[in-house]
Amino acid sequence: MSETGTEARPLVRQLPDPTTASNVRYNPSLEELRELAAHEETTTEFGSPSYVSEFRSRSADRTKNTVDHTFSSRDHDLVDDALERAVDREMVCIDRLMGRHSEATFCCRLFVPTEHARIALAWANLFEPSDGREPDLYTVQDPDYDETEIRVLPDEGFTAVLGSDYTGEAKKSFLRLFMYRLKQQGGIGLHAGSKRVRVRDDDGDLRTVGQVFMGLSATGKSTLTSHGCWLEDPEDASMLQDDVCGLLPDGSVPGSEGEGLFIKTIGLDAEEQPELHAAATDESAILENVAVDDDGTVDFDEDRYTSNSRAIIQREELESADEEIDLDRMDQVFFITRNPLMPPVAKLSPKQATVAFMLGESIETSAGDPSRAGESIRVVGTNPFIIGSAGEEGNLFYDLISELDIDCYVLNTGYLGEKSADIGVTESVTILTETARGAIEWTDDDRTGLTIPADVPGIEIDDYYVPDHLEDYETALEDLRDERRTYLAQFEDLREEIADAVY
Repeated sequence: MSETGTEARPLVRQLPDPTTASNVRYNPSLEELRELAAHEETTTEFGSPSYVSEFRSRSADRTKNTVDHTFSSRDHDLVDDALERAVDREMVCIDRLMGRHSEATFCCRLFVPTEHARIALAWANLFEPSDGREPDLYTVQDPDYDETEIRVLPDEGFTAVLGSDYTGEAKKSFLRLFMYRLKQQGGIGLHAGSKRVRVRDDDGDLRTVGQVFMGLSATGKSTLTSHGCWLEDPEDASMLQDDVCGLLPDGSVPGSEGEGLFIKTIGLDAEEQPELHAAATDESAILENVAVDDDGTVDFDEDRYTSNSRAIIQREELESADEEIDLDRMDQVFFITRNPLMPPVAKLSPKQATVAFMLGESIETSAGDPSRAGESIRVVGTNPFIIGSAGEEGNLFYDLISELDIDCYVLNTGYLGEKSADIGVTESVTILTETARGAIEWTDDDRTGLTIPADVPGIEIDDYYVPDHLEDYETALEDLRDERRTYLAQFEDLREEIADAVY
């Protein structure tokens, strides 16, 4: 893969050579990075560093790429400014490897000003150290620029992040291009978690199932991906990836982040999310925009700075995290939603699954946009980082899951109807485990128009029949279908037979 990044490109030649440039600290250790960031650190009660940034979420409305946007001379000037300022200032340069798969490993090079070394520290803790290969992808992040603009040159493998000090911009700058490069290989990038589950089926035989979870922020993706499913040896459930992976034409699922996870911490609960909570309260964690008092006391429930508070945690602190990050095969994909008209789980045909992919449907939460909490929200592929036609992305997804014969499901992790029945972690995890076992009995339900469970071991599934939890269910469902049809109509490239499969 590294050939894509080592071709002679005038643009990246303008960056300083970190091995010789006098203004660049090249690949300092994590300890050195923390020392460089000491002026911004509050040390927590656990001994971990905590930082507060000026920007506390991505600046999506300020982000443009050359595939989906026509760059003006001003856009090119912004890129030039990022390059020139990297030459003129004291910089930290870090190389890390993203991915391990033979077809999906990229060397990433990040430049940040030395006074913002905490960004490099956090980012470096997510990915594995480079093996010395030449970079494929480059990002310059300059928080001190006098305006906030992000410019992406996908084919050159370059991102300029100007005027934002949010660590998530550095992380997503590379993951965005990871997904773009997979698409160039005939695969698709997924904003999703991946998991390998080994369970006994009805015959007592041990079976291995690859599960992938696609969901928007605060829908439970990290919780379900990292959950051990209460299994005991020889059964087990292992998290491979938490945030971004891919699907290649051979059915394999390459991972991206080999060292850490960038998790939300607002409301992080030791009982509901024991592994994530333990990792976030370990000395190895790095907290960002979390409520931390001067004496180091941490409060994950307080949104002092933002509801998008974060922690970089280490995979090695998670008992459920596997040593591997790649999944040999995707067997099951779950679209996580919080739409109250959806059942706890439904099995989808490939066309219905592609509709679910295009809808990327959920309910806005306080962890996303507090001002819109409770509103319906839709993001294609639950992935705000798609480069290129969203309709073509859907067509590609359909072709892959059809060819690979992947089982697809929609999973509601919220509530039913008028908040009359909550679907908790226990119910969702039980559904995932029994789906892996192949133990759920399915039935085609005329009223909902979906294939839903007739029986789920361990759950009184009849208690979760959606029409029983909403007055005038049929009208609400038809209104939802009309909304979905209207939404899908905007994607001119999406095949008509897919758009017609609205459920």
